[in-house]
Amino acid sequence: MKFMIASDIHGSAYFCERLLRAYERERADRLLLLGDLLYHGPRNDLPRGYEPKSVIKMLNGAKNEILCVRGNCEAEVDQMVLEFPAFADYIMVPLDSRAIFATHGHLYSENNMPPIKNGDIFLYGHTHVSEMRKTEKHIFINPGSVSIPKGGNVNSYMTLADNVFTLKSLDGDRIDTLNL
Repeated sequence: MKFMIASDIHGSAYFCERLLRAYERERADRLLLLGDLLYHGPRNDLPRGYEPKSVIKMLNGAKNEILCVRGNCEAEVDQMVLEFPAFADYIMVPLDSRAIFATHGHLYSENNMPPIKNGDIFLYGHTHVSEMRKTEKHIFINPGSVSIPKGGNVNSYMTLADNVFTLKSLDGDRIDTLNL
């Protein structure tokens, strides 16, 4: 199974459309969204093409392929307009002998780790900065931000296929890989 992983759309119809085109180009089986789908939040400037209603329509069009967790910018009313579950604080995805703990990153983080086994993958968004790092205990993965990258990063997403995480720009250019 091939996953496409993205975070922090923040209501940008421009970048959401580019993400969904990349999803088609990747021919992934599932789109795993790590929260902050519709709103920009008080610490971020409005992203290019800020149109939350258009983002709702685009994401609902892919509702059968989306797995999603709640971000810190989600509001209760968002679930009323989104036609896929978007309010779990985390989801666990089995991956061979390990598991992926997927969350937004505002509740659980490297400083507040969930109870996961050694060797498991901690997958998060929230920081808008991509990361692929192995430690003695865990693997830390962050796809960066679709619409508001920070720290010199580009607008990005990741794929996971055949036990390889690949970080890519929204244009599909490979930035980095991490073999499990």
